[in-house]
Amino acid sequence: MTGTFDGFVGIDWSGAAGKRYQGIAVAECAAGTAAPLLVDPPGGGRAWTRTQVLDWLDARIGRIGRDGGGRLLIGIDCAFSLPFDTAAGYFPDGNGDVFALWDLVERACHADPDLFGGAFPRDPAYAAGYWTAGPRAEGFAPGRRATEDACRADGYGSPESPYKLIGAKQVGKGALAGMRLLRALRARRSDVAVWPFQEPGNGGTLVEIYPRLFLMRAGWGLRKVRSWTDLNRCLALLDSDPVEEVRREPSDHETDALVSAAGLRFLSGLPGVWNPAALTDRARRQEGWIFGVGMRGPPCLAPGFPPG
Repeated sequence: MTGTFDGFVGIDWSGAAGKRYQGIAVAECAAGTAAPLLVDPPGGGRAWTRTQVLDWLDARIGRIGRDGGGRLLIGIDCAFSLPFDTAAGYFPDGNGDVFALWDLVERACHADPDLFGGAFPRDPAYAAGYWTAGPRAEGFAPGRRATEDACRADGYGSPESPYKLIGAKQVGKGALAGMRLLRALRARRSDVAVWPFQEPGNGGTLVEIYPRLFLMRAGWGLRKVRSWTDLNRCLALLDSDPVEEVRREPSDHETDALVSAAGLRFLSGLPGVWNPAALTDRARRQEGWIFGVGMRGPPCLAPGFPPG
């Protein structure tokens, strides 16, 4: 059951400390070609909490189920797991799966508010794999998952290791907060599947996304998308109608969410996206996979629209 979905949600995520986060954005589109729309956080404004995202997903999946057994594909911009060359050492037999890892993260972080994951890398039982301060020690390299290496090999950019918690482009705290979100959502709902650890089904299917991949496949390159005009150029290449422009320009978090919703719709029915050749048993059971990585075929470049 991987081919047809009724709705698509793109979430630009944040693992930052705080009460509300400008780095979170949520967008949604229906099947077909209708333009994706931003979802406003409860209470107005433009800043979500992570718990509000959890509550919204719970309600949204429930609503599509009540409307007649619909299917929702949800992409979240965070790593769903850790490299198991390191994480396997957290388990006495060295053989835990991703759901057992999420239990460890929750146990370490249960006192952290709003699904924050800061306590996990501070715990002596798990701290050894993380780069958290100072220059990188000689011979130390933060672990990487196979999907991050495959993403680089595909030419879609180079996602950072979830074990890097220092400097620019760190993604580790977002990954830990995302794991807490996924665990909490599965605890609330039985109609949720997290791919590739589970096969897509009815209700909500959640996949790990890397918004840069959608932009690269659209031929946009490495530039941020910070105007409605540029956003609509990208959406056109993803077979999407344009969004309605408003007076203020969008943030790059909002454009990432909007492109991701349309990109999920565009890729979800293509051959190979659900079963790429490089998707190993370890990825299916422990490490996870970035949706769209490892697909056969070149990016969908359009004439006159070279990568930037």
